[in-house]
Amino acid sequence: MGCYVVTGARSGMGQAITARLAEAGHRVITVDLSEADVVADLSTSEGRRAAASAVLERCEGSLDGAVLAAGIGPIPGRGMSRRILEVNYLGSVELLDAWRPALAAGGAAKVVVIASNSTTTTPIVPAKAVKALLAGNAAKADGALKKFGKRAPVFAYAASKIALSRWVRRTAVTSEWAGAGIRLNALAPGAVMTPLLESQLADPEQAPLIKQFPIPTGDFGDAGDLADWAVFMVGPSARFLCGSVVF
Repeated sequence: MGCYVVTGARSGMGQAITARLAEAGHRVITVDLSEADVVADLSTSEGRRAAASAVLERCEGSLDGAVLAAGIGPIPGRGMSRRILEVNYLGSVELLDAWRPALAAGGAAKVVVIASNSTTTTPIVPAKAVKALLAGNAAKADGALKKFGKRAPVFAYAASKIALSRWVRRTAVTSEWAGAGIRLNALAPGAVMTPLLESQLADPEQAPLIKQFPIPTGDFGDAGDLADWAVFMVGPSARFLCGSVVF
């Protein structure tokens, strides 16, 4: 059995993925704000560095896979757009950069990051914000979103997921990743029924916006179903090189 790390493991998709991996007999190192093996705030550079180091210490330098499920939805509020950018993009990319040697040491490691189909459904996302994120500058990306005012978190969420998807496509085929035997993929779900979505639907201001989100099947996704896909993609039999599965 292998050693895996899951971020955002306390609830929602991360919790379901952790359960599936544990049921399969794997060792899972969990990362979250609380009630996890590694407690860290991924919205800060210090928290990300602490999480990266703690996981490397626990896995003793070798990982068989990782699922980056930590993320913040388009929650309104002062300072939320910057926090969304930090967690959703840097909270995946910086950790994976730090863990790459351990994943390479695993021999045939597989990684899944949770993207979003908002990358194709949210219009007028500023290219400057995406470009700044890809350069690792969350402050500049946040600045490009100020013109949206209270709606900035919506565009911060989309920008973070667009940048993350592009990073996966650009990085997965490089010698440092594919050349080292690491398979890197993105799973891009639509609206999934998680505690976060439940709280948004209960909010009279957020609910109308959520309900405008295109759902062709007429129902929200299930965290367990997404967990099955994620575990398949990081499992021993997975053969994806670089791509994304969209729900």
